[in-house]
Amino acid sequence: MDFHPMLLDVPEQFQSARLEMRAVGAGDGQAHFPAVQESIQELRMHLAHLPWVKEGPSLANSERYCRTQRSNFIQRQNLVFFMYLKSDQTLIGSVGLHRIEWEVPRVEIGYWCRTSAQGKGYVAEAVHAITDYAFTQLAAKRVEIRADDLNERSWKVAENCGFHLEGILRQFDRDAVSQELRDLRIYSKIA
Repeated sequence: MDFHPMLLDVPEQFQSARLEMRAVGAGDGQAHFPAVQESIQELRMHLAHLPWVKEGPSLANSERYCRTQRSNFIQRQNLVFFMYLKSDQTLIGSVGLHRIEWEVPRVEIGYWCRTSAQGKGYVAEAVHAITDYAFTQLAAKRVEIRADDLNERSWKVAENCGFHLEGILRQFDRDAVSQELRDLRIYSKIA
C-alpha cells in the first residue's frame, strides 16, 4: 500500500481543560505578534536559533511564520498549534509536533509560552494533550522532548509530564548568541 502523510486526515484542533489548541493558519499573525513582542527576551534566551525569533517581532514576520506553518501542516512536516485560553481566546503560546518520522511514526514536541502566562501549568497541560493527540490521532510509537540543559523550565515540563530522560548529548550544539557549546537533554514516552 502506498502511504503519503499528506493523505492523512489530521485533526486541526484539540482541547484540554483550560486550553484550545488550533492549527496555525493565515491571519493568525495578528494574535502571534503581541505574544512574541511581550516575550522576545525570554524567547531569545532559549530559542534564538529559530528564524521567527532571530528576525525579531513584527506583524509581517509573525504573519509569514503563520503562513509557513500552515504550509508545513498541510504537507505534514510540522504540526504546529497555537494555544488559546478557553476563557477569553487569548493566544498564550504554541505547542507542536516536529521532526516527524512517519515511517516509525515518531515525533518531537516543541513548545513556548508567553511571559504573562508562565507559571500557571498551561505548558504541561498542553504537553499532556498533544502527547495524547500524537498517540491516538497519529498512532505515534515514540514521542520526544528535547531541551537545552540550561533551560530548566523546559526540561522540568518533560519530567513533570512523565517523560523519561534517555540521556544528555554533551556539547551537542552552539548557543545561537554566545556560540558556547551546549548540552541537550532527550526525553521520551513510548506507546
